[in-house]
Amino acid sequence: MSKMTIVAVDAMGGDNAPAEIVKGAMEAVSRSKDIKVLLTGDLQKIEPILAAGNYPKEQLTCIGTTEVIETSEAPVLAIKRKKDSSLVVAMKLVKEGKADALVTAGNTGAVLVGGQVIVGRIKGVERAPLAPLIPTAKGVTLLIDCGANVDARAGHLVQFAKMGSIYMESIMGIKNPKVGIVNNGAEEEKGNALVKETFPLLKANKEINFVGSAEARDIPSGDFDVIVCEGFVGNVILKLYEGVGATLISLIKKGMMSTFRSKMGALLVKPALKDTLKTFDTAEYGGAPFLGLNGLVVKSHGSSQAGEITNSILQCVKFNEEKINEKIKVAIQKTEE
Repeated sequence: MSKMTIVAVDAMGGDNAPAEIVKGAMEAVSRSKDIKVLLTGDLQKIEPILAAGNYPKEQLTCIGTTEVIETSEAPVLAIKRKKDSSLVVAMKLVKEGKADALVTAGNTGAVLVGGQVIVGRIKGVERAPLAPLIPTAKGVTLLIDCGANVDARAGHLVQFAKMGSIYMESIMGIKNPKVGIVNNGAEEEKGNALVKETFPLLKANKEINFVGSAEARDIPSGDFDVIVCEGFVGNVILKLYEGVGATLISLIKKGMMSTFRSKMGALLVKPALKDTLKTFDTAEYGGAPFLGLNGLVVKSHGSSQAGEITNSILQCVKFNEEKINEKIKVAIQKTEE
């Protein structure tokens, strides 16, 4: 029997909190006996939702808090002042070893600040990146960083590539994952100052399977397993990716309902089309892990529904079982020696 993974869940974070967060937590423990959830938040709002649900009670515990960090709050001040907020309490559970992971859809800035200040970085990790899985024609690709570090340096990107490679090999089972750096051309001499400085470092690193530049149009093809960039570029890619995906799905549905003939055709292709479109739904892959910390922190979309929260919680199990943090520690220490 595998060791149970304990996940602290910020029940008050996100646009749809606490209802969707709590529902997602109930579904997660119902689907896996290897998870225990610690819900942090306002008990008066959480408990009625739990009372209406059906789930294994022994796998879910509530921890009452009195404060909430709102989306509009300044991250540093919020983390410093709101010690009894659902997010800070959940992070402290990870820091103290009472939880293996944290899942939150709350204030991104506060998650980034809290992750670094409360949970803390692994020794030797200079910057901790957010790394979501994005759908491609061949499966998924890890985009690292997607917004945590908007002014990263070349050495940071090399560490991102190492951590991303470890994640894809351990979690996704991809041996010797192919790493590319986001660039505005395929040629080595292309790029801004950061890319030009980073490219030869990645190329020379024998621990990374670096295959060259990744132009934005190459990303959806799935020819790269890990896409490396600084947070500003990564966030633009992620948001455009999500926006184009949602628009295409909407237009396809609209077109299929436009005439009687198209409606008849839609009935025939609906099962296959539904499965295909599902693979391009980012919610299917859970949240973005905040790599390089002393504990796992997973950031879900602020607009997360129950399904994405469930997937974010479930992804923590394999992360814990594969000992990703320990592997990152070994890789970073090896570099320093």
